[in-house]
Amino acid sequence: MPAMSIDVVVADDQELVRAGFRMILDAQAGIDVVGEAADGVECVELARRLRPQVVLADIRMPRLDGLEVTRQLAGPGVADPLNVVVITTFDQDDYVRTALRNGACGFLLKDATPALLVEAVHAAARGDALVSPAVTVRLLKRLEQAELGMTSAGVEAFGLSVRELDIVRLIAVGRTNQEICDELFLSLSTVKTYLGRIQAKVDARNRVEIAAWAWEHGAVRPAR
Repeated sequence: MPAMSIDVVVADDQELVRAGFRMILDAQAGIDVVGEAADGVECVELARRLRPQVVLADIRMPRLDGLEVTRQLAGPGVADPLNVVVITTFDQDDYVRTALRNGACGFLLKDATPALLVEAVHAAARGDALVSPAVTVRLLKRLEQAELGMTSAGVEAFGLSVRELDIVRLIAVGRTNQEICDELFLSLSTVKTYLGRIQAKVDARNRVEIAAWAWEHGAVRPAR
């Protein structure tokens, strides 16, 4: 039985960006761009009508920005949230915290490689999340509460084991599941089991929220 196609809505006020994303994604077997939106209001209406597996939403759009689009489609209180991947640029790092709070499940640079774009769509569709390792620390270190970071004892209060904390720290710096396997000498199934336990303990929906939790609670510190 053939796998179901991943439906995607692309929202960006730049036509060339939308066309580029569509060309890359439509060339992939199993991915279908079912709609494009040039502003946030159109994106929300289109996404609610089409119910795609993934919404790619630029942060800066007319009428509604990507942060509000994310909140309306995936935020707290949304009965049936969609998977929203926020499209950002390096000069928009300050928006990341809000995007996370509003339910974003991933972050993608506008100049991401085609392979990373495709990987982000697949990750979001399966309920996982992807942040490019090249930008993870840059994006997430702004979530660190420098003065309020928790001590080791504070982190342990969440009931994380030493191994779980090792995995949290690797997620926080952008390691993939396979890279975690290689670094900690664990099987992929074991890593996935640990991820499920970690998500339950820190009340995170995906690896992006685990990474945010790690930075916010002082489980990891950016290099000085």
